[in-house]
Amino acid sequence: MTTALITGATAGIGAAFARRLAAEGHNLVLVARDTKRLQEQATELHDRHGIEAEVLTADLAEEAGITAVERRLGDRKNPVDLLVNNAGFGNKGRFLEVSMADELTMLKVHCEAVLRLTAAATESMRERGRGGVVNVASVAAFVPRGTYGASKAWVVQFTQGAARDLAGSGVRLMALCPGFVRTEFHERAGMGTDNIPGWMWLDADKLVSTALADLARGKSLSIPDPRYKALMGVVKLAPRGMLGGITSKTGRKYGPR
Repeated sequence: MTTALITGATAGIGAAFARRLAAEGHNLVLVARDTKRLQEQATELHDRHGIEAEVLTADLAEEAGITAVERRLGDRKNPVDLLVNNAGFGNKGRFLEVSMADELTMLKVHCEAVLRLTAAATESMRERGRGGVVNVASVAAFVPRGTYGASKAWVVQFTQGAARDLAGSGVRLMALCPGFVRTEFHERAGMGTDNIPGWMWLDADKLVSTALADLARGKSLSIPDPRYKALMGVVKLAPRGMLGGITSKTGRKYGPR
């Protein structure tokens, strides 16, 4: 059996990865901040699928949390074969409406933690000649939309660059860029979602299925839905100045209220 470590594992995309990988027979290391929810999730997945589900309580906004996950990823006796860097959050408000402390916390979770955990995982994976990393970004990475989009753009650029550097090593890296997914993400950030059109919502389980298929194909970037692929094609053609105005208006319409 192989082992997958998933951050932000108790809800949304992280929980969908856990369900899918457990169903396929992978052992899991589940990482999140809430010990009780982790234990309940681990018990459910073990009972349903007969896999081993290890619990690791860690807050990736804290140095101790990142260090604890780095240590687990570096354990050569119990290696991790797939890392899913999924932990993340959004801040409600525009630039200068969000506190600098919250902005820096976002960069620590979205950028520093992703960098350090990817490095910890791929070092041992390269020694074994196999392994994979999925860094969950967002289609927000492709539009000029505040600190969240900027941090996700960093995830995409970092992941694709690292994938090129590790080409031929047996280690695959992929940035996953979903659109709107029905999770706890918007609720936790205090964001209204009533005005988001139904067609823009993605199913987390289908998203994960596509993402894992793209990873198996060796892709370094996955936009797991034809609708969003089409939208991102339009984004590439639009002038940056016009795009900035459109995304600002869209953010006010569909984003935080």
